[in-house]
Amino acid sequence: MKLEAHAKLNLTLEVLGKRHDGYHNLVSVLQTIDLHDEIELESSDGISLNCDVPELAGGDNLVVKSAQALRDVAGTSDGVHITLRKRIPAAGGLGGGSADAAAVLEGLNRLWKAGLDARELSSLALTIGSDVPYLLRGGTALVQGRGEDVTPLPKADLEWFVLLSPHIRPEHLKNKTGALFSRLTAGNHTRGTLSHKLAGRIRGGGDVPPQFFFNAFDQVADEAFPGMDEYRTGFRGVGAAEVILSGAGPTLYAVADSRELGVAWQLLLQSRGWNATLTRAWWPDERSENSGGDS
Repeated sequence: MKLEAHAKLNLTLEVLGKRHDGYHNLVSVLQTIDLHDEIELESSDGISLNCDVPELAGGDNLVVKSAQALRDVAGTSDGVHITLRKRIPAAGGLGGGSADAAAVLEGLNRLWKAGLDARELSSLALTIGSDVPYLLRGGTALVQGRGEDVTPLPKADLEWFVLLSPHIRPEHLKNKTGALFSRLTAGNHTRGTLSHKLAGRIRGGGDVPPQFFFNAFDQVADEAFPGMDEYRTGFRGVGAAEVILSGAGPTLYAVADSRELGVAWQLLLQSRGWNATLTRAWWPDERSENSGGDS
């Protein structure tokens, strides 16, 4: 079984405050993009993983945890060998690990004939990671709570994005999300109004200007990731008026009005030796024919 695991962008990410269970309540509008990892599932005796990024091939990879969790819930003795080809930058705020986990949960639910319905699969996904329930489907959605409340939205009027993946020293990416949350104060908390306004605009079929985008972590990212301000300034320098952080970063992105403009931005950023990628919005009805509908 061949699968595609698509990256996501946070069009908005608002932090409402800390919950009693230690997590934070969030409100976010998310969009999947065509940048994706490739996964193959093959029936096997045990659960094993082969990844083209060796440091990600251990048992703590979320795809292994997902397979183990589904096997426990389904009460099956079936196994799987997972082949993972990474295209989404790791620890970049693009949900790569969560997308891989979601694809494996959905794929193994079919491969093992586990019979979990959408609600059961989403509940299991939440135990793996906060972004996993949304990434079971992808597309455009309003996500609330710690990730369990996913409301699909109509297709947003968006197409081209340019991603800029800053080179950040590994020690600054360790426990990245927790470190950024710890930098937020009550002054960084909002009420979710920006996200709900953007969701309403999308529901109404209106345009989706980047001026409506927002990420609470933008306010602390430059402190958390030394050198981040240089990337942000350089991105703006090629003509991107609105440069937005995705997730907990450090990936930055901007909306391009056309493919031609996106290519120009990408080439200008690459000329500085930076890792820039042109990508476009992706929705579930655009599944690759090569995946046989299994992505």
